[in-house]
Amino acid sequence: MSDSMRPWGHFEILQESHVHKVKCIWVLPGKRLSYQRHHKRSEHWFIVSGIALVTHNGLERRMKSGETIDIAVGDLHRIENIGTDEVIFIEVQTGNYFGEDDIERIEDDFGR
Repeated sequence: MSDSMRPWGHFEILQESHVHKVKCIWVLPGKRLSYQRHHKRSEHWFIVSGIALVTHNGLERRMKSGETIDIAVGDLHRIENIGTDEVIFIEVQTGNYFGEDDIERIEDDFGR
């Protein structure tokens, strides 16, 4: 479907409807997404490959291939690639709105 480049890597939208969106996300070594929350969607992450440091409501957790985490509406979250290979994960969003403007950034390495 669509592929979007970001300063931390890129993502591809695999499927979307009015009640869900599924993305495959690639995070470059040493990069991380913004520390953020959403007001209209929850997320489920499945780590496909690489070694990630996930921050969820202030708690850090190392994650690897096959591990998952659930992020509720309003939860603070971030994923960081702490390995030498790309981190690849599948993100399943559920809720009633999936626009990029439903991102409240708390901290961002790229000044967004």
